[in-house]
Amino acid sequence: QVQLVESGGELVQAGGSLRLSCAASGRTSTISAMGWFRQAPGKEREFVAAITWSGSNTVYADSVKGRFTISRDNAKNTVYLQMNSLKPEDTAVYYCAATKITIMTIKRFYDYWGQGTQVTVSS
Repeated sequence: QVQLVESGGELVQAGGSLRLSCAASGRTSTISAMGWFRQAPGKEREFVAAITWSGSNTVYADSVKGRFTISRDNAKNTVYLQMNSLKPEDTAVYYCAATKITIMTIKRFYDYWGQGTQVTVSS
């Protein structure tokens, strides 16, 4: 099993920045890639960004490309999501997820999920 714990969500003004963290523990050797998803009230959970466990490849949703950056720290088993130029429409609960398959944009292929962290962007 893999445990994921997110942190870093808070209230921020539009145009501001936040960095989310996701610490992985347990059988991290089984992880192939990590992803961030988000879910706004009344909406489906959507893909935001993903990175291979090695950190060599990344993929982003079009809505965040150029504003968000996903990265990882191998020594700390932690994945980060740097979010810049935040917009009110970025308001959501952000979830970290891990997959044993490969880098993925589709949530059903992720095996492990964190509890989520709330990001609120005020206008």
